[in-house]
Amino acid sequence: MKKTSILLIIILVSLQVFAQQTKQQKQIDQFITNWHDAASRADSEAYFGAIDENGIYIGTDKTERWTKQEFYDWSRKYFEAGKAWSFVGKDRHIYLSKDGKTAWFDEVVDNGTTEWQGSGVLVKKKGGWKIMQYVLSVPVPNEIYKEVLRLIQKHETGIE
Repeated sequence: MKKTSILLIIILVSLQVFAQQTKQQKQIDQFITNWHDAASRADSEAYFGAIDENGIYIGTDKTERWTKQEFYDWSRKYFEAGKAWSFVGKDRHIYLSKDGKTAWFDEVVDNGTTEWQGSGVLVKKKGGWKIMQYVLSVPVPNEIYKEVLRLIQKHETGIE
């Protein structure tokens, strides 16, 4: 009887932990969706408010490693013009640390014409989740990788 009670307690605690993680994953999913949506609405306050003061944004060009302020300065013209960019996240996978204060994710983002890949790290702060790092990348099919690499080398060196 005692072993059964202990086993039941372990199962109940495990279910509670799983339910809490699932709830946090749903909150994080909505947070990321809202972040992408803020860019499509050119809401710079909401968009950059989601990024931690020490956050880093890594874009598709190898020169694009921006602090929050650098990324804001670069993109301000788009937000001020009323149209930044529109990414719709799909096929998103979210993972949580055991203490529930750090999360990381990967996703496919669609901009209406093509799909990109994104990944990020979030931390839970007093005011909620904040993006510490986001990486946007362009997936290159393996079949054309060598051709793309040659184009990059040509671009960088000017040699054909």
